[in-house]
Amino acid sequence: MSINTEQFTAANKATVDSLLAVANTALASAERIAALNLNAARSALEDTASGVQSVLAAKDPQAAFAAQKALAQPAVDKAVAYGKSVYEITSQTQQELAKMVEAQFGDFQKSVAGLVDLAAKSAPAGSEGAVAAIQNAIAAANSAFGNMNAVAKQFADAAQANIAAVTKKVR
Repeated sequence: MSINTEQFTAANKATVDSLLAVANTALASAERIAALNLNAARSALEDTASGVQSVLAAKDPQAAFAAQKALAQPAVDKAVAYGKSVYEITSQTQQELAKMVEAQFGDFQKSVAGLVDLAAKSAPAGSEGAVAAIQNAIAAANSAFGNMNAVAKQFADAAQANIAAVTKKVR
């Protein structure tokens, strides 16, 4: 009975630790996004003030138009850099969370495999077919998880390539 209680306690502790790790990762990501947004807002305010001053200092309409035009490309560059930064933060967060899920799934796989082996050893005669069916279902679930990870990685790689292509086009 004490082994079951110890296993239960260990499982609960692992669950709480996992939830705390996910929460800390999410909060760190939110903090980085908030800092990025604050810096972007500050920069936009400074750029707007500087732009207004340069337009107001123009001596004629052509000079005012030229001052406005000179502000356009830096604004586009900053918007692209902002988008790239947001993508990098979310991508890094997704990768960290995926690693956590993978680790948890690996631990779960080991536990289930151990339980299936234990059940197979203590199963009554004639139940080999049922045990084999369970083992096949576990293998199928493992394969599906592996495929899901591969597709998610391909999607992330494609998104990163698209961001890089957009960044090159804008500049």
